[in-house]
Amino acid sequence: MKNWRNTLAIILVIIFGSALFYVGTDGFRAFTAESARTYELLKDKPVFPDVTLQDSQERTYSFDEFAEGKIVFLTFMYTSCTTVCPQLEMNMADVYEAIPKKYIGKDILFLSISFDPERDNPETLAKYQTYFGSDGETWRMARINDKKELDSLLKRLGVIVIPDGNGNFTHNTAFYLIGKQGHLMEILDYTKIEDAADTVIAMLGNETGG
Repeated sequence: MKNWRNTLAIILVIIFGSALFYVGTDGFRAFTAESARTYELLKDKPVFPDVTLQDSQERTYSFDEFAEGKIVFLTFMYTSCTTVCPQLEMNMADVYEAIPKKYIGKDILFLSISFDPERDNPETLAKYQTYFGSDGETWRMARINDKKELDSLLKRLGVIVIPDGNGNFTHNTAFYLIGKQGHLMEILDYTKIEDAADTVIAMLGNETGG
């Protein structure tokens, strides 16, 4: 009888603990700080803030002027990065190539935003984009010179950028999909190229009717 009570107690503890974990993680979906942040962002679907971009061709315009009611596939990077950023942009290039050409420029645009505007001037961005096949039009690389605007954008989309004091940054990395109305629609794993491309193509099909 004692063993049975002990077994029952253990079972109840496991069930109760699992229930608490389920509630605390919103159905097991928010089990890490990063996944929790992503989950909350996708629930809220924040609007892309009003920021001014300066691209590799020294053109200056607002994000809304750039997007013009199109879906925007977005990354955040800095050109001095020697770790994850080059892989991020190479994977972005693979997604770009996987999208049917009929959509590129007409229904979707690609944008890489530097969070290191002091060093990533138009000349630097123009050189950097050649490494990945960015055409400077349907896929642009740009910076945001206004620090308040940049900080607002990073905060709004949950992008963590921490300078290390030596010119480098610790930061999280993902693909971001901004919908035609300017809302965040998806945050995608940048290492899963096929999944990202499939998600984009499905969204484009839904938005355009085929």
